[in-house]
Amino acid sequence: MNKNKMYITWKNPLLLLIGIGVSNIGDWIYLIALNLIIFDMTKSVLAVSTLYVLKPIATILTNLWAGSLIDRFNKRNLMVLLDVLRGLLIFVLPSISSIFLIFVIVFIVNMGSSMFYPTSTTYLTKLIPVNQRIRFNALRSLVQSGGFLTGPAIAGLLFMIGTPMFAININAISFIISGIVTACLPNLDKVTMRNVKYEKLSLKLIKKDFTEVLLFSRKSSYVMIIYFLFNSILVLTAAVDSLEAVFSKSVLHLSNTEYGVLVSIAGAGIGIGAIINTIFAKRLHPSWLMGIGTIFLSLGYIVYSFSNSFSMAGFGFFLLSFALSFANTGFDTFYQSNVDVKIMGRVGSIYGFVEAILVIVSTMLIGFSTHYVSVKMSVIAGSFIMLFLALFLSGFIIRPSSNYHLRSNGSNESF
Repeated sequence: MNKNKMYITWKNPLLLLIGIGVSNIGDWIYLIALNLIIFDMTKSVLAVSTLYVLKPIATILTNLWAGSLIDRFNKRNLMVLLDVLRGLLIFVLPSISSIFLIFVIVFIVNMGSSMFYPTSTTYLTKLIPVNQRIRFNALRSLVQSGGFLTGPAIAGLLFMIGTPMFAININAISFIISGIVTACLPNLDKVTMRNVKYEKLSLKLIKKDFTEVLLFSRKSSYVMIIYFLFNSILVLTAAVDSLEAVFSKSVLHLSNTEYGVLVSIAGAGIGIGAIINTIFAKRLHPSWLMGIGTIFLSLGYIVYSFSNSFSMAGFGFFLLSFALSFANTGFDTFYQSNVDVKIMGRVGSIYGFVEAILVIVSTMLIGFSTHYVSVKMSVIAGSFIMLFLALFLSGFIIRPSSNYHLRSNGSNESF
């Protein structure tokens, strides 16, 4: 392959990864800095907790109608608009003294984030050829894990140089940079959008799109069962993770420093898993990545739930995060290969709405269970339910369907 051809092949995926990476690092800076700002202003743990409640609520209120907009709008331009809008809103946060107004802005930013994920998924499905998707998804996982590791470190460095307000401004700039990088990507809807009949966003249109997603789900039942089972496992991970800090402090009796190291171990596990994914992308099949990934993810949680020492908990954290990297890469490739790109925004948004409700319900249930059984027993129960779902998912995956299959990479992968 000559240098010019290699440059063309790498150019767009690299630009997309840079945009994702910059935005992801900014998200971590934003999260840590905003927590400190709210706590310094209110001295209230409840106010800080409210920040975490705003995200699923924003998802619930956004996702029912967002898919209808995403599938009818220019994907690249929408991504740029969402990046710039979030950047500008975050930029004005330091100048606001009203907690209520800060929560309103954070809520709008979360709405934008809820729209951005299904938009970017639809766009990258169009941008990345089928034979390059596993490697790209592995690289995306690596970039995201890099943000997980470097984001908090950069936030700490910014706090040493300035204040949390300064860190917030840097985050706003990161979103603007991400928007500029995204604007350099090709406009894939340039031709196809000319033939789209624009319809006004209304309750009637949302109902029509909801019916279309249901019809697709019935027609593609094999795909949607796998989709639902996989995301049910992720819902359970979110519920179990809600007890993570309490489990680490009250059951394992870890110090704040040890807990921080534990989180870093998880980031390292995701990063190493993503590197292995990237290297062996040609030899890995999405179905095995999903099946084996979710089983070992569950086993990692089980090891963690039974741990009675830092080293055992660290091993469990590394195993679950390492496996999560494989599982996510497999699922992303499966989703991109088996869901029609024309309705991908609506499918992702509507099912994302359901997942947000399930996350809230499951988190409340596992939290409520701690009033009747110990925190340790609640985490153990959640981990074993996760393993049951993972085995059930693997059973579906190894039964090939006549209508759908999990496509693997072609042998001519070029990046």
